[in-house]
Formats: sequence, C-alpha cells, structure tokens
Amino acid sequence: MRALAVATVFFIVVGGCSDGGLEPFDYCTPGRPPDDECFRLKRDPGSDNIALAIAIVDKQIEDQPAEELAFNWEEAVLMVGMHALYRITGKEEYQAYYRDWIDHHIDVGYEMVSSDTAAPARLAMELWTSGGEQRYLQVVDDFFTYLYEKALRNEQGGINHLGTDDTLGVTLWVDSLFMFGGVLIRWGEQADDERALEEFATQHGVFTDLLQKEAGWYTHAYNWIGSQDEDVFWGRGNGWVAAATADYLRVLLNTGKKNSAARQAFDKLTGAITTSQDQQTGLWWTVVNHPGETYLETSASALFAWALARAWRYGLVDEPVLETIESAVAGVKDMVETDGQGRPVVTGISGPTMAGDFEYYAGIPVSDDLPFGLGAVVLMLIETSGLFY
Repeated sequence: MRALAVATVFFIVVGGCSDGGLEPFDYCTPGRPPDDECFRLKRDPGSDNIALAIAIVDKQIEDQPAEELAFNWEEAVLMVGMHALYRITGKEEYQAYYRDWIDHHIDVGYEMVSSDTAAPARLAMELWTSGGEQRYLQVVDDFFTYLYEKALRNEQGGINHLGTDDTLGVTLWVDSLFMFGGVLIRWGEQADDERALEEFATQHGVFTDLLQKEAGWYTHAYNWIGSQDEDVFWGRGNGWVAAATADYLRVLLNTGKKNSAARQAFDKLTGAITTSQDQQTGLWWTVVNHPGETYLETSASALFAWALARAWRYGLVDEPVLETIESAVAGVKDMVETDGQGRPVVTGISGPTMAGDFEYYAGIPVSDDLPFGLGAVVLMLIETSGLFY
C-alpha cells in the first residue's frame, strides 16, 4: 500500500468526523467552505489520476462530436465528470464540449419527461452559474417545472422514475436520486435555494423508507411491475445513491445544517459498501451481495470510490476507509486498457439496466467506454487525487 502520510496528517489536524467539530479536509480556510480555487488546491492537477482523466476525456472529444450525444442520463453523467475536470484543469475545450451539447439540444428541442431526461439540466445549471446566459436558465426553469408540477408522485410523495408516464404505474428507482437529485443539490448550493434542498431531503427520505434494507443496501425499484428479487442488490444503483447522498451531506455541512435520517442511511450504506469490496481486485460485483456469482463492474466501483472519497474529505467516514478507497482506485485503473493509438479504453462497464431479478442483473452485458462509465471513472479520479502519494 502506498504511503498515506499527507492525507493522514490532514485527517488528524483538520479532518475527522464533522460531528466532532473538526474542520473537513477540503476546507482551505477555517470556518469557510471551499471555493473553486480551494477545490483545485485540495486535489492534485499534476497527479497520475488527473492525467488519466484528461486522457479519457480527450479521447471522447476526439472520437465523438458533442452534437451526436443524446439529451439523456447516460450522456449527462459523462458531462458531469467533464465539468469537474474543467474545474480542476481550466481547459476551455471541456466546457466548450458540454456547452455545445446543451446548445445543440436547446436549438433542436428537447423533452424533459423523466428522471433520465431531467439529468442534463445539471450542465445547463453550471453554464448559467458561470456565464449568466438566459438560454441556460430556461433549461433549469424547465427542470423545476417538470419536477414540481408535472412529474407523477406516489402516495408518499416519491417522484416517478418514468416522470409523466404512468403506463407502468408510479415506480421509484434509485437512479433518480442521482439524476434529478444532482440538479437539486447543486442548484440548492449554488443558488441558495432552500426549496431545492428540502425537495431532495424529502425524496431521499421517501426512497430510503421504501427501498433501503436493514443490511444497508437499496433495492433497485419500488412498485415495479416486473420480476424483482428483494434480497438482490444492484451495484451501480447503490453507487448512484451513495454519490448523491455524500454530496448532499457535504452541502449541509457547508451550510451548518444537518439531516440525521440521511446521515444514518448513509452510514448504513457505506458500512455495506466497505465490507463487500472484493479484496483481491478492490472492485465490487454488479450484484453486490452475491460475490463471485456475477462479474466485477467498473462503474459501480468508481461511484463507490467517488462517494467514499467525498465523504472522507468532509469527515463523514473515518480514516480506515482510505484503504478501501485506494484499493478501489487501483482496481478501476486496472480496468483501463489502451487502444492502438495508446489511448485509454475503460472496460467492464455494465450496460443500461432495468429493475430485475438476479438472473437479469447477472446477464447484463459489459461494454467499453459507455458514457456514464466514463463519467463515473473521471469523477472518481478527480475526487481521489491529492489523497495519496
């Protein structure tokens, strides 16, 4: 294992559990949450992690024009990773790529009718925040009109994953907490919009009540008409929950607020994550509670590492988790191969996944360079840079 001296020193001095009143690792100035410059300082732009993230994103830009990408969750996750890399590197071509993507869909028209098609609003929000152009604010407005006025809800108030479509009933999917939840969290933070954060808190509470099991894991879907095993837990779905919850708790900490129910649910989930990691590879199985019976999966592993790293930076998990994170990063990097031009190829990404039973999850084929897998890996590489020698 590589040395952890730098990270450990910061943990002892300014890190640790936020409930204990110590400053989070990511704070540059005592008592003040990090700004963009502090965000960069607490990561390592010169690290191997960032070099790999740059190579992954550069290959994507070289291979596929932004205008060819759909207005959907898969592409939105890629763009979230690209935006984070832009914050680290300042490379204008990264912002230009996701701007071209949003601009194209504004020009040709887009639908926002489900959690999956709401996810791209996250990038419009980032563009509005950085540049103040009205066209991007309109996309954000469309998001809130969809979420607050159009999306169907169940009797507990949970938002239908399929949005305005009730053909299959009102069904909750864990993916939604990241897809619409990421917009709520970042907008709540950037615009100081209390309603957005309260809406996420409501949704997280409903989803947790209906989907989280005693072991800590979340079932994929609630009120789903298809076959679903209650004791089978899909890795990437739990990765979406972990990533969204870690970011939400970060925002609360930065604003001096707490949500004890969300924190308790997160503690249970991270406990399940850390105890189910494959010790040989550092990865997680696509069905996390059936080790060795399916396949080790890249995007879930990257999301778990991203969530744990963000949680550690804000004192939401304790120091031993650093070993879990470091092992996961090494495992994900081992899944990156090279093409004939020496460029990175991210392998082992499970394809888009419906809710189902064990046999269904085990049978989902894996592919290379799927956009949401690229986004998850880039986010992990950024968040874990600067933690280790």
